[in-house]
Amino acid sequence: MENRFDADRVRAIFNAMGRDTLHLVDELYAPGVVFVDPFHRVEGSSALREYYRNMYANVQSIRFDFDGETRAVDELVLYWQMTYSHRRIAGGAPVTVPGCSRLVFDAAGKVVLHRDYFDAGNLLYENLPVLGGLVRFIKGRV
Repeated sequence: MENRFDADRVRAIFNAMGRDTLHLVDELYAPGVVFVDPFHRVEGSSALREYYRNMYANVQSIRFDFDGETRAVDELVLYWQMTYSHRRIAGGAPVTVPGCSRLVFDAAGKVVLHRDYFDAGNLLYENLPVLGGLVRFIKGRV
């Protein structure tokens, strides 16, 4: 049975998404999409577009390097290394975070569920002044 999605297109949209390309939300996601990551739960493509607008407002650069994938008829899991620069995180230096995205597609090939899995400490907390040292200390003790 054929997949409901084009994995190459999905990867390309991940890397093309930014503050000037928010129209891509409508290309990839169904109107009733649910997006979940360690920090947020967002419901609906309009709310997701606003989430991305706020996120990309302070991101200087972002890139996904894909390590592999797992496929089913209506599901794609992408394993990635995300490298981003944010002016208020790590002094603007690039930060690389491993993770994966689970995407579930409807019959039209639009994403109805997007769930990201990554270490929130690695993404954010470890890279903040003061708090970063404390989080790294605690992680080293566990």
